[in-house]
Amino acid sequence: MAVSRITGIARSTIGRGLAELRGEAEPEAAPGRVRRKGAGRPALVDADPTLLGDLAGLVEPTTRGDPMAPLLWTAKSLRNLAAELRGLGHSISHNVVADLLRHLGYSLQANRKTREGTEHPDRDAQFGYINRKVKQALAANEPAISVDTKKKELVGDFRNGGREWRPKGRPEPVRVHDFIIPELGRAAPYGVYDIADNVGWVSVGIDNDTASFAVNSIRRWWKTMGRARYPHATKLLITADCGGSNGVRVRLWKRELQALADELGIAITVCHLPPGTSKWNKIEHRLFSFITQNWRGKPLVSLKTIVQLIAATTTTTGLKVRCAIDPKTYPAGVKVTDREMDALEILRHSFHGDWNYTIRPKTPVPKR
Repeated sequence: MAVSRITGIARSTIGRGLAELRGEAEPEAAPGRVRRKGAGRPALVDADPTLLGDLAGLVEPTTRGDPMAPLLWTAKSLRNLAAELRGLGHSISHNVVADLLRHLGYSLQANRKTREGTEHPDRDAQFGYINRKVKQALAANEPAISVDTKKKELVGDFRNGGREWRPKGRPEPVRVHDFIIPELGRAAPYGVYDIADNVGWVSVGIDNDTASFAVNSIRRWWKTMGRARYPHATKLLITADCGGSNGVRVRLWKRELQALADELGIAITVCHLPPGTSKWNKIEHRLFSFITQNWRGKPLVSLKTIVQLIAATTTTTGLKVRCAIDPKTYPAGVKVTDREMDALEILRHSFHGDWNYTIRPKTPVPKR
């Protein structure tokens, strides 16, 4: 008792220690056992030989295609699995289910984007075709640009992904729910990336992301940056995605490009990336990715803020960006008739004329 009071060790523990010193201790556990014989109840998997098999049947991924699988349309939480096992006659808690799942080699997993779907048989050939066209344009000092619309952004004090250095314990407060603020609306940044010069232009639209908006963004790039850089240009090469406002099937895109070609007096060649390959568009990883990094963690509280953040984007390799708001409205659902399409001066290339085509000006503007 004195030793127990001094050390705080239980008397029973001290008694077992004295018994070991006198050689009166019980024999050690047999090899392969954690406890001496008779200590604790047997493991569930030993007392219930069908338990592991039933649990594996519930969580096995291949059962997801079986319409008779009991948890096909239910979240496979520990409690749901335990309830289903109890329904099969097993006595088990959700904590034991977690131990058994780890024993079976399972862990919590998220989805992973790895499947790209069926690729077009001419995908690689189209990439090679685009590469050759771009090289030819650069060698001739003709403009070659990559275009696309960046993800539309809600304007206002909304949460923006990423983290920014701030005083500890003082994060910038933003709205809990991402409901559009009618008086601020959404911003649609349409970008033009000059492949040769590593410079970009972004028009921040406040209305619909239509083909008219896309072509007007290219027009503004030309008037603001392109014309000074390429004063003797005779043609313009555009690489674009297969869908969206500059999609390969969008009639309005081609009609507006015809108007631009007539205005500039130069031929405009368009090469579309194959379907499902937009992430390889140069503007995505040469311009948009750096814009996203630059405004990470900053709420886009106004159009002016968006313009300033985009225009401030730079890289160590020399990227420079100019940006401006496009205040025009662009109605959606504009129809282009067959007659208008027949009037276009469009020359489809021999290789995939649906993806590659040149729109020539109807009356070329004489060079000054």
